[in-house]
Amino acid sequence: MDTRTRTRTASKQDRFHPVLTVVYRSLRTGLDGMKATRTAAAAMDNTTTTGQRVGYVRVSSLDQCTDRQLDGVPLDETFTDRCSGRDTNRPALIALLKHVRAGDTMVCHSLDRLARNLTDLRALVTDLTDRGVRVEFVKENLVFTGGDSPLQTLLLSMLGSVAEFERALIHERQLEGVALAKAAGRYKGGTPKLSSQRAAQLRERVAAGEPKAALAREFGLTRQSVYNYLAAAEPVPA
Repeated sequence: MDTRTRTRTASKQDRFHPVLTVVYRSLRTGLDGMKATRTAAAAMDNTTTTGQRVGYVRVSSLDQCTDRQLDGVPLDETFTDRCSGRDTNRPALIALLKHVRAGDTMVCHSLDRLARNLTDLRALVTDLTDRGVRVEFVKENLVFTGGDSPLQTLLLSMLGSVAEFERALIHERQLEGVALAKAAGRYKGGTPKLSSQRAAQLRERVAAGEPKAALAREFGLTRQSVYNYLAAAEPVPA
């Protein structure tokens, strides 16, 4: 390895949080040790699985592309959400949970696509496997069937915790950047997605009883943005 290669490698590693680096290396060792066993088990499982292979895809906004998730993975049906993963109240996820049956396999690109926090992640995997649904995560190369080894259960918890911790660090850095920009007088905030007229239409339709999730999709907003527009119209207490 020449000097330039070593420098590029070192600079790339320096971008990761030290705790994440240590945890990742430990997890990688465990995953490598399980690889041959999982591959053999998957081959055996594929010969006995007769249910559907159902994919779950999630992106956080309407303009994000879903093509890279589950690309080339054979599926019978795919459910796609275009919303935040902060909770499990997502239209496509709810539909998927109602659709799958014992013997089916739910396939997801990665842990953070299914859930953004460890509590929801474990609850969803447990609910599915308790109902006889096999759960696959492509990126992490993990499979859960309900009769999982203690190491697999540990990996689910640790990887989910690392992803949650990493998102918290990113959010913390964003807040620090905004605070510095405000102090320097450079922060102007985001540009509103809706004009005042469109925002008024949104509020009127919500007041008329139309579902907020459907309106969010129509107006190209996240559900949180819908709530923000509604809150902006509320009178400020004296």
